[in-house]
Amino acid sequence: MRARGRVSLAPLTTLRVGGVAARMVDVESEADLVAVLGEADARREPVLILGRGSNVVVADEGFPGVVARMAMAGIEVAREGDRVLVDVAAGEDWDAFVARAVDEGWSGVECMSGIPGLVGATPVQNVGAYGQEVGDSIVSVRIYDRQARAFDTLPAAACHFGYRASLFKRRERWIVTRVRFALEVNRDAAPVRYAELARALSLREGQRAPTRVVRDEVVRLRRAKGMVLDPDDPESVSAGSFFVNPIVSRDTVEDVARRAGRRPASFPEAGGAHKLAAAWLVEQAGFPRGWGLGRVGVSRKHALALVNRGGATASELLAVARRIRGGVSDRFGILLELEPVLVGCSLDANA
Repeated sequence: MRARGRVSLAPLTTLRVGGVAARMVDVESEADLVAVLGEADARREPVLILGRGSNVVVADEGFPGVVARMAMAGIEVAREGDRVLVDVAAGEDWDAFVARAVDEGWSGVECMSGIPGLVGATPVQNVGAYGQEVGDSIVSVRIYDRQARAFDTLPAAACHFGYRASLFKRRERWIVTRVRFALEVNRDAAPVRYAELARALSLREGQRAPTRVVRDEVVRLRRAKGMVLDPDDPESVSAGSFFVNPIVSRDTVEDVARRAGRRPASFPEAGGAHKLAAAWLVEQAGFPRGWGLGRVGVSRKHALALVNRGGATASELLAVARRIRGGVSDRFGILLELEPVLVGCSLDANA
């Protein structure tokens, strides 16, 4: 393990905010992980598992304990009939894994192209985009249980995957070390089940398209929204979507329509529920693309992304998020949930 002291965390996050970590260690194996956690527990020191920092807001005060950067590597593939089982270490780059799947002719993850981060982070919030979620392809997740002090392998059903949710989200007990995916072997085409993507490909929902074509179009769409990390694009200095699309009842949809004086952007979900477009709520509440306060603003490309326009602090970012969240609540009676993990800070102004 490579350890170092007093490391600035801002450059290690896509939002580029956050203070200094007391210590940082690169975790390259499960043995490394056990050693780091054992030492931290002996010192009664907090631990932060950090990947690419694409879904995290670190406090300006930094982190007082040890930051364990996930660096476990390795991919193992086994053919099983008309599918492949792919075991991927938590420290592997997600988009590189998706690119390999497309190159190999495996389908099931191509619509999640261009998403920054590591493989180990994807089950935590059940990452998804353009009609696919990782929970749909995951067979099992290998985890370290800090409470039991043991490794375990959980089948997908035990992970309780939901919309941007899982057993692991916002809980420190379980740390993901490997993920097993089952992907279809289909070199020709995969079904496109998301309306925006289907339109971009001049298809009807459910029609098939080559996975290479799907990947390229998804990356193009994400780039147009500032959702692909690009040093030449200031609108990509964000954590991606900052708020989760709320799942609400039909009555709530009708109430939002009454308050807005127009039908909201919404999508039917299982059990009669509806998914409201959080971006629509944000803009209708008076926070259009490009709106901002000081060094933080709503992306000019997508209303769900909050952008660090240069030199912003975590406090400034959260002040803007608080303002938007409060505005949506006042206008529509809906309290938006945050997507990023907050480390050492809170959206509560009094915290």
